[in-house]
Amino acid sequence: MKAMILAAGRGERMRPLTDHTPKPLLPVGDKPLIVWHLEKLAAAGIREVVINHAHLGEQIEQTLGDGARWGLRIAYSAEPPGALETAGGIAQALPLLGEQPFLVVNGDVYCDLDFSAFLRSTVEMTKNQGANPTLPSLAASAHLLFVANPEHHRGGDFSLAGSRVVAASAGSPTYTYAGIGVYSPAMFADVPPGQAMKLRPLLDAAIAAGTLSASLHTGRWVDVGTPQRLAELDAALSQGQ
Repeated sequence: MKAMILAAGRGERMRPLTDHTPKPLLPVGDKPLIVWHLEKLAAAGIREVVINHAHLGEQIEQTLGDGARWGLRIAYSAEPPGALETAGGIAQALPLLGEQPFLVVNGDVYCDLDFSAFLRSTVEMTKNQGANPTLPSLAASAHLLFVANPEHHRGGDFSLAGSRVVAASAGSPTYTYAGIGVYSPAMFADVPPGQAMKLRPLLDAAIAAGTLSASLHTGRWVDVGTPQRLAELDAALSQGQ
C-alpha cells in the first residue's frame, strides 16, 4: 500500500515559525515533524510515499530527497500558491497514488499509532464485509482513525455506530478525526484536478451513503497546530516521554 503525507498547508497559526520553514519541517524531539511519520511508515513496511506541498515546498524536497535514507521512495505533488485543500490535494496526487486504496496522514499531527496494526485491522474489516453487510466496503469509501476530543476541539467531528461513522448528534459520544485514514481512489473521482476542495463534504457524502468506517485510537495524538502545542510536544519527546 502507498501512503500520502499532506504537507501543503501554510501553517498560519504557527507564524512566525512558518514564515521561513514549512510546518512539517519544524523540529520536535530531535527531528522534523514529518520525519516521525516517515520512520513509522517505513517500519510498517510501506515503501512508496507521496508528499504534496505548496508553501516553501522546495525546502521539503531538499530536506527529504528521494526518501532512500528511510528505505522509501518519495514522490512529490506540487500545488499552486494557497494549496488545494485536503480533497483537492489528494485528487491532484491520484496519478502518483495508483488505483488501490492508500493511506493518508496529515503532516501536522503526531501520533504513536502502529501503522502496520492499523492497516491490518483495516484490511481485516474489509475482508469481513462480505460476511457482515453492515460493514462498509473500503472499495467504496474510507476507513478513518478517530481519537478522543482534545481540549481545543471539545465538540468533536463525528459519532460511531459500531465501526460505522455517523453524523454527530446530541446525546451520542463524539470523536475527532485524527487526520489518518485509508482511502479509496474512487472517493475522489469527481474532484476536478487542480480545484481546491475540502475533505469534509466527501466524508459527509460517505456517511449519508453508509460507506464510512473508523477505528478508535487511545494512544498519544497531538494536533501540532500552535507554537504552544509544538513546544509541549518537543519537550515531551526530547525527554523520551
